[in-house]
Amino acid sequence: MAKENESLTTEFILKGLTDHPVLKTLLFLVFLTIYLITMVGNLGLVALIFMERHLHTSMYIFLGNLALMDFCCSSAITPKMLQNLSSKDRMISLYECMVQFYFLCLAETADCFLLAAMAYDRYVAICKPLQYHTMMSKKLCIQMTTGAYIASNLHSMIHVGLLLRLTFCSSYQINHFLCDVLPSYRHSCVDPYINELMIFIFAGSVLVFTFTIVIISYLFILFTIFKMKSKEGKGKALSTCASHFLSVSIFYGSLLFMYIRPSSVNEEEKDIPVAIFYILVIPLLKPFIYSLRNKEVIKVMKKIMKIS
Repeated sequence: MAKENESLTTEFILKGLTDHPVLKTLLFLVFLTIYLITMVGNLGLVALIFMERHLHTSMYIFLGNLALMDFCCSSAITPKMLQNLSSKDRMISLYECMVQFYFLCLAETADCFLLAAMAYDRYVAICKPLQYHTMMSKKLCIQMTTGAYIASNLHSMIHVGLLLRLTFCSSYQINHFLCDVLPSYRHSCVDPYINELMIFIFAGSVLVFTFTIVIISYLFILFTIFKMKSKEGKGKALSTCASHFLSVSIFYGSLLFMYIRPSSVNEEEKDIPVAIFYILVIPLLKPFIYSLRNKEVIKVMKKIMKIS
């Protein structure tokens, strides 16, 4: 119990990205700009979908929740990172680490389920267009979204709860800008084997399950598109799926590289560029990927701009 109490009060030092004053100022301005654009882009997309009844369909409901989770992912990490870049105090408590990781894990897991749901939605829309409104009812859409949030919360709570079994002998320095589980495990005084096993089982299961749904859905979509005789129909179907497939590729690619590659176990410095990509860059890009390639969203944006 004494060791557990010690672990709960331990403060850690986030080494961050650099110690050079000029670089710190430059990075602060760059990441602040990225964060502000991410906030406007994702929350703007959520507001757009919420206000426009024409967009109250399953695809846009999933898209709105995906944008909300991307905002959550960026907001879980960026404010603390900006504080560390603008201040000499880089301390973070275990409680802050747990909260930071909880919301990061929640957003990442929800993204996996929502991307899988969107892939299934595109499968039904292209492969079974006459049954679309029956198979993808609003009730089913809400159930799938709710299920994604419930599963994501449970997944996050399991890993955060398992952090409590670890003890940290003293304050230590993490060579990272966030409190992710992998850097934390490397500095534990207790063997983190169980924690690593649970990540392999639960996170691996989520990735395999959702990625399998995405791959199978897109295989059926591609077979259906190749069977189409109309070039216009093929182009329209491919255009509909292009933005989602691009988003899936960069999201799963970065996650797999971060958590599955063997070298990430011992090389913290190599984790940082990948973490920056999926925590800051992907949430920044997604609103533009979906909005600029979506005629319905562009049409609604033009309509609102004319009214204003």
